[in-house]
Amino acid sequence: MDKNTFEQYVKERYEGQIRWFQAKAAANKRWYQIFQWTVIVLASIVPVLVTAAPSSLENKYSMIWWITVVSSVLLAVGTAGVKTFKFQENWITYRATSERLVQEKFYYDGGVGEYGEADDRESLFVKRVESLLSGESSQWVSNQNSQV
Repeated sequence: MDKNTFEQYVKERYEGQIRWFQAKAAANKRWYQIFQWTVIVLASIVPVLVTAAPSSLENKYSMIWWITVVSSVLLAVGTAGVKTFKFQENWITYRATSERLVQEKFYYDGGVGEYGEADDRESLFVKRVESLLSGESSQWVSNQNSQV
C-alpha cells in the first residue's frame, strides 16, 4: 500500500471511526447514567409516597396519590428503558473498541508485534483495523439480540 493511500485511510476511515466510537460511547454513558439515576431516585421516592398517601376513600385521588401513580409509571418505564436500549452495554462496547483502535496505532507506530516483522506494515494495519471494526459490529448485533 502506498503512503498517500495509507495516510488517506488513517485520516478518513481510522480517525473517523475513533471519533464515532468515542462520541457514541459518551452518549450511551450519559443516557445510561440518566436512566439509572432516574430509576434510583424514583425507586427511593415511591415507597415514601405510598406511605404518605391518604388511605381513606374520600382522599384517594389527592395530589400525593397522583404523584405516586406517575412516579410508579415512570419507574417502570425507566427500568424497561435501561434494559431495552442497552445503554450500558453499548457504552462499554464502544469504549473498548475505541481503545483497541487507539492501541493498534501505537503498535503500528512502535513496530510492535506483527508490525516489527511485516513487509507491508500499512496493509497489516488496515487489515487489523478492519478486523476490529468487523468484530465490533458482530458484538453490537449480539448485544442487541440478547434477551431483555
